[in-house]
Parts: sequence; structure tokens; C-alpha cells
Amino acid sequence: MPRTAARTRWRLGLTTTALLTAAALVPPPAHAEDATDYAITVDPSAHGTKIDDTMYGVFFEDINRAADGGLYAELVQNRSFEYSTADNGSYTPLTSWSVGGTAQVVGDAGRLNERNRNYLSLGAGSSVTNSGYNTGIRVEQGKRYDFSVWARAASGSTLTVVLKDAAGSLATARQVAVKGGWAKYRATFTATRTSNRGRLAVASADAVALDEVSLFPRETYKNQPNGLRKDLAEKIAALKPGFVRFPGGCLVNTGSMEDYSEASNWQRKRSYQWKDTIGPVEERATNANFWGYNQSYGLGYYEYFRFSEDIGAMPLPVVPALVTGCGQNKATDDEALLKRHIQDTLDLIEFANGPATSTWGKVRARMGHPKPFHLTHLGVGNEENLPEEFFARFERFRTAIKAKYPDITVISNSGPDDAGTTFDTAWQLNREGKVDMVDEHYYNSPNWFLQNNDRYDSYDREGPKVFLGEYASQGNAWKNGLAEAAFMTGLERNADVVKLASYAPLLANEDYVQWRPDMIWFNNRASWNSANYEVQKLFMNNVGDRVIPSTATGTPHVSGPITGAVGLSTWATSAAYDDVLVTSADGSTLFGDDFSGDASKWKHNGTGSWSVQDGAYVQTDTAAENTMVTAGDPAWKDYDLHVKATKKSGKEGFLVAFGVKDTGTYYWWNLGGWNNTQSAIEQAVSGGKGTLMTKAGSIETGRAYDIDIKVRGRQVTLFLDGKEWGSFTDDKPAEPFRQVVTQDARTGDLIVKVVNARSAEARTAVDLGGAKVAATARVTTLAADETAVNTETDTPVTPVASTFRGVAKKFTYTFPAHSVTFLRIKQS
Repeated sequence: MPRTAARTRWRLGLTTTALLTAAALVPPPAHAEDATDYAITVDPSAHGTKIDDTMYGVFFEDINRAADGGLYAELVQNRSFEYSTADNGSYTPLTSWSVGGTAQVVGDAGRLNERNRNYLSLGAGSSVTNSGYNTGIRVEQGKRYDFSVWARAASGSTLTVVLKDAAGSLATARQVAVKGGWAKYRATFTATRTSNRGRLAVASADAVALDEVSLFPRETYKNQPNGLRKDLAEKIAALKPGFVRFPGGCLVNTGSMEDYSEASNWQRKRSYQWKDTIGPVEERATNANFWGYNQSYGLGYYEYFRFSEDIGAMPLPVVPALVTGCGQNKATDDEALLKRHIQDTLDLIEFANGPATSTWGKVRARMGHPKPFHLTHLGVGNEENLPEEFFARFERFRTAIKAKYPDITVISNSGPDDAGTTFDTAWQLNREGKVDMVDEHYYNSPNWFLQNNDRYDSYDREGPKVFLGEYASQGNAWKNGLAEAAFMTGLERNADVVKLASYAPLLANEDYVQWRPDMIWFNNRASWNSANYEVQKLFMNNVGDRVIPSTATGTPHVSGPITGAVGLSTWATSAAYDDVLVTSADGSTLFGDDFSGDASKWKHNGTGSWSVQDGAYVQTDTAAENTMVTAGDPAWKDYDLHVKATKKSGKEGFLVAFGVKDTGTYYWWNLGGWNNTQSAIEQAVSGGKGTLMTKAGSIETGRAYDIDIKVRGRQVTLFLDGKEWGSFTDDKPAEPFRQVVTQDARTGDLIVKVVNARSAEARTAVDLGGAKVAATARVTTLAADETAVNTETDTPVTPVASTFRGVAKKFTYTFPAHSVTFLRIKQS
């Protein structure tokens, strides 16, 4: 049942009275005599694997305006006039500012400091106004806001500082007297009314230079200086994360590895380097964010460490390995630069852990934190797609770190995908190198997560441990949360292998989105939890300390042959297709088209521009993505598909589809995908895609390729120019009913965690294996329509707390359709 965002919040530690709240919303358990769909058997006498306190955490990357305009509480956008076309083609140094009178951004020797390259020269009688983020600067009636600015005026001047919106003043104007060289000036506002469209205006009676124009809410998380936006930080803290991974992601392993200095010509497109982000904010570097905007580094390493400490989480920084990824794929061969980055990493550990008398510990102490931050884990690199080059550099970092700090866990990675040549090579190198821990990343369809609950069952118990640093199914609907929950039961069952796991990305400003899905959404006035967040919070607040071995019956699965029509598509590419032929297993023709006439046999389902040209079917729009055209019968099975394809121009290659049921359910052979660097078989189910197999390789422009796909039952064999490229058998069921049982050592509770992703309720017989238990269980249920999505104004996916009074050594419980249910059962 949908409920508004004004709902009552919950926690499993609430009293019994509170737990009865909304109990009527949970379907009543079935009676013991009813027939059951599933059976769960628990063995409380068996010794299951231990679960670390740090099992689940969060990953923060400055994507989707997660930092500036997000978690970082600064309300002024482009406060130092440093925006540049290097960040975004539409930017100027006055982006987000409007000028009344005369003003210009200057980059001469009169600047505030060497690293803050620009400042504003404001003419006499002139003003500048900042529009903030989203619809404007958000202020709330009665709340206090701290203004500051660095200014200089040789002859003296008076600044008039105003908070306003279109309706008028939002606070009493402040007068600031400026005289002499650069100095910092402050003022405080108390908002007289609430507005989401505020503007900050600074006017000067005489000529003046301005820099670092800032407005902070007085109320930040923990009221820390240079602090964090309270509602967002509180949502992260409510997860009770065991660790915080930062700062990336693609921010770590893209761009130049140079520093921000005159020697590098003040390089703007750099990898994230921690020394750029500490010290006074007006002296921190600026950088072009990989995701297409500017990052000020106001939120830097010191703030990350401090936030981790504030929420009781282990800090887990990631440093560049001098091999770029995220589509750039270049190894830096510069010995001096490599040595500098290795030393920077050693300095980082000293900054985090060293005594206040050490070189970098002293820097930390001057920033306000004499005590160490207790860093224990550190990642080197992120999703490098060149495994040999990456590992050679990783070993240099690891050797240096272990020599000086032998207790630090140094984390490697396995590239950007869950399988494939890069993944296999990286894992082989990591195993041979006896690496401590390997960071895996994957973003796949809900179907993939339902199919791969057992992914880590077969991992080597003695080999490198796994850090699942980034994962998510492709969407923020409840079906995505359900699939992730089902997968997480497998993570817990394998907690001896998977030591750390974090959903990604964490934050998204709804008006500045580069990536979906995301866990927490926000704008300048509000924030809300996605369905995925509710799953993460339920698991993270109820981990337990040990797995109690248990088994469950599966869902009867009838898997017939792969059936479906055929299709052609492109992605940011122009291509020509010809001589399409589909034949049955006995050789009879099911379909053929040599495009000597029109294209009437084909249905255009996607974008792009298709036409018959010179006896071929040609897609000409090199900007269009997924231009799918289809033909044939969705009931076809056991067939051979032949296509001749030629790339004409663009970034990628060909997409040849088979087993096409509809626009969201199909398989395709993606030849020359990922900017023409690899080929893969992808499966789409209800719009979400997952990769079944992948290989490196590219497609040549102007060359005609013969593509053949042989479908037999659920086995598919693929041929490129007459040679077998690969084969796969898609026979893994997408199991909708998953469970795991853990024990909380502090309370003694058994925590029975059940995911029912079916569209029908699941009547389940639960056998606790003779455990002595109380008759009442505390229950938390997440249940909604599988298409439900939480928004700012409506949160259909929200936890409901209740009690169940029918617990016994053996009992029956009915789990609602499309639900995640946690039962906390006291042992007596």
C-alpha cells in the first residue's frame, strides 16, 4: 500500500508496542496445516561462517553532483570563479553568476594564492548574484547561514550582501567593510522565510576583488566546519555502514596523473589525488570532474576521514595505479611519476595513522584532528581494463606499502565486469600474486542477480578475499531491490569469501544525473530513499555475526528452448546489413531478405534512421543508441541466423539479436561494443541487460563480416567469418525464492531473511532444527508492486514492522508476493 514520505520511521530495536504499528498491513501467516510452497530447514548446531562487522558499507563517488551541490553543504555554486570549458563545454568562469554593472574574472598575479587561479574584479557600484544549485539556494525560516568571502580593496569599500528571491528579501542585508590586501570577511544571516529559489547577491560601493564566496548552513552534520548536508549525511549514517569507500570510481583512474602546478601547466583533467584536497579550502586545487562538471575539492580527504569516523565506519580510500580505465585504457610509463604516486600513498597512510609529530600527522593535527583515523584498508586502482599493466604497477605499490606498513590490507581489482578475458586474467594475476583482497564491480539486470545467488559458492576459500566494491541491478524499481536482496543472501552465505560489499552509486541530485540507478536521491530542498536503499538498510542494520547453515527448497523450473525472432541494431554507429537468412534445424528457410526491394518485413522498434540503400539495410544515425529493427516469429526455436554486416562509421560495431520476445527481452551479439574494444553476448530481460560472455576485439570500418548464430535448445554457438567465436548455454534458473539465516551474538536472535520475488505469496514451512525459541518474532517487511519506485512525494517501498506470535521449532509463515522479510526470533 503506497504511503507518503511523512511516514513513521522504524528500527528493529523498537519496543513491542511500536512494532505493532501497521501490523495490519502485513498479510497474516498461514496456518500450520496449510499446504506449503517452500520449506526452509535450519541447522542451529552447525558452525557457520563468521560475518565481519565491516561486511556492508557505502561507496561515495562525486558523480551526479554527489559532492558539490550534494553532500558538501556549500550553497554557492562556482564560489571561486574556477569553472572552465575544461570541465564542461558550456562553462565559463561566471557560470551560475549574473552581473549587474561591470565585472570580470581575472587570472593575474594579484590572485588570492597560486592554486586558486581566478578571482573576480568587481567594478564600483556593481554586483554579482549566485543562483546556487537546482532551483536556487535553499533557506529555511529561522535557520542561520554563514557567509564568508575573501576580498581586497586597496582604497577600501563596503560590500552589501543580500539573500533574496523573486518575491524579495530572505534575510536582513549585511554590510561588510573591506580594506587592504586579501582577507577573509564573514557575516551571518537568519532566514526570515523559507525559499527554494534563493539568490546570494554581493554589491560593492567601490572597486573590489572577490574570491571564495561562500554560504553555509549553520546546521551541518555534527555541526562540523566545512561540513556536510545534514539530511544526506543522516541517511548514510542510518545505514550503519561498516566502511566508506572513496573517492572513486572513475575519478581515481582517469585523466592525467600529473599534479596541479606550473610544471604541468595547471593540468585540469587529473586523476583524484589526495594532497590536492587537504588544507584550507581556499588553497585546495580545482579539477575537471570525469562526469562532466567541476569539483572544488571542498569535500576532500580530511572530510572523508572525519565523516567515516563520525558514523563509526572504516575509511577505505582508493588511489591511482597509473593505469587509466573507464574507456581511456592507457598505462603511464614514467618512472619518476610512479615513484611520486607511491610516495604519495605512503604519505596518505601517515596522514591517516601517523602521530601528530610526524610530517603528515602534523598536517592532520593542524586541520583539527590530532588523533589518528585508524586506516586499515587501502585500494590501489579501479576497474583497469589492462590487467597485466595494472598488476605490474600494483605490485610496486603493494611492495612499498607492506615494507613500511605491513598491517595494511592492500586491495587489487578485477576490472570493470563480472566475467570475461580481463576478469579472468586479472584474477589469475591476483591469485598468483597472493593478493590480500580483490575488488569486483558489476552492474547487471535483475534477472542476472536472481540467477547468480551462488556466484561465490565455488570461490577458493583460501584464495584472495573479495571486496564487492560496486554493484547494482539496472534500475530503482522494487524489482531491482528484490533482485539485489536475493543476491545479498548469497553474499552473507559466503561471508568467508566476500568480506566487504557496497552498492553503488550512493547519491544522485535529480537535476544533474550522469548515471542510474542510485541509492539516495535529492534536490536542493529534500532527499528520499530509493527502494534499493531500503533493502540495503534492512540488511546493514541486521547483519548478524555468524551464518547459521540452512537450506530451502527451490522453485519448480520448466526451461524450454530459447525462442524468439531476430533483430539488427547499432549503437552510436552507422552500419549496413545484407543477406539475412534464418533456417530451421532441418535446413528449411524460415526467413530471408537480401534487401533487393523494400524493408517491409522489418519492424523498427528503436531510434535511428533506417533505409534500403544499394541492396542493403542501412542505419545512418551515428548518435542514436539501440536502433533495433526486428523480423520473424517470436515462437521460432532451433534455428540458424546468418547476417552480413559492414560498419560504415561511428564509435562501435554491430548488434545482431536473436531470441527476441519484445523490445525489452532478447539476446544480442554485441560486436565491437564499449567504444569498439570488446565483443559480448548480452541478455535483456524486461529491459535490464546482463553480460553472458565477453571477449576483447574490435570491428574494422568498411569491411564486410559474415555473422552466424546457431540456436539449439538453450545452447547458442556463434561464428564470425566462418570461425567459431564462442558458445554458451543459458540454462541457469532465475530463482525468485532465496533465504539466509544469521545469528546476532549480542541478542542471541536468529535472523531469518527471506526474499520472495514471485508475483504470488509463498507459504513456507520453517524448521528451526530443534532450536529453543520464543513464541514471538519481530518482523520487518518490505513489499510493493514490482514496478514501484520511491519518489520525493511517494514512497511505496517502505519498511513495515509487526509481530508474529506463531513461532515454534516448526512453523509456517506466508511471505507476501514481491517481498523481503526479516524475522528476528529470540532463542530461549
